[in-house]
Amino acid sequence: MNFVPEAVPEAQAGGPAHWFVFRREELLVCLESGLAVIPFTADNPVPEFEMIRKIYLGRLDGSPCYAVEVSGNGCPLPGTEFLGLRKVSGLMEEGLYKIAGRAGQLLHWDSTHQYCGRCGARTKPKAGEHARFCPLCGLTGYPRISPAVICVITRGKQILLVRRAGVQYYSVIAGFVEPGETLEECLRREVREEVGIEITNINYFGSQPWPFPHSLMVAFTACYAGGELAVDMVEIVEAGWYTAGNLPGLPPHFSIARKLVNWFVENFAE
Repeated sequence: MNFVPEAVPEAQAGGPAHWFVFRREELLVCLESGLAVIPFTADNPVPEFEMIRKIYLGRLDGSPCYAVEVSGNGCPLPGTEFLGLRKVSGLMEEGLYKIAGRAGQLLHWDSTHQYCGRCGARTKPKAGEHARFCPLCGLTGYPRISPAVICVITRGKQILLVRRAGVQYYSVIAGFVEPGETLEECLRREVREEVGIEITNINYFGSQPWPFPHSLMVAFTACYAGGELAVDMVEIVEAGWYTAGNLPGLPPHFSIARKLVNWFVENFAE
């Protein structure tokens, strides 16, 4: 699977295309042998729905890809259905899922930036790139990305896992970066605020686009440096140290949070 992100389709582009069609927060998929795939056709796969916006994404294996937002309460074509991105994650190939996330983020950005944030005038798409500009004051807006840090914290052969309010599974510490912070400063602050401990040996692990709706998760590993667990009882309601052989319910497999936990299991199992 080879995806080339682009903002402008080739002049001679034609033939079938990959359609990433969203109705509210749900993506249209075809279910084939237990897997979710994207409609691949030369025509709009949901002609009975009103098309609100259409954004060109790039080329997948040489064929164009489009993100489309539709409205309406009708039923999609037989063999297709609308599913939330979180549910689709376990049914879709990872590369295709990343493009679906890109599509969802661009549609969300476009729908929430129809008016200028400086003067209030109606914005217009900017030719040649994914951007909207204000014809009145000249302000140009680009798709928003909100950086967040996420970290696995170890203490010997133990991992710190927390449960957030309203969530049933346990995960690792995460939080959004504030203005003026480095990623490392944000991580230390979030850990201190949410569970009251200090960390050291912060090392980069990886990153993951997180289209809920427009985050970029930057992942780290770190070691416990001191302090007693003191849960803030606002964002975090439970926290504890666990061994690889005694883990509670964990986050979904497609998340980088789960990849961090899997890294711990691979490296610290007794």
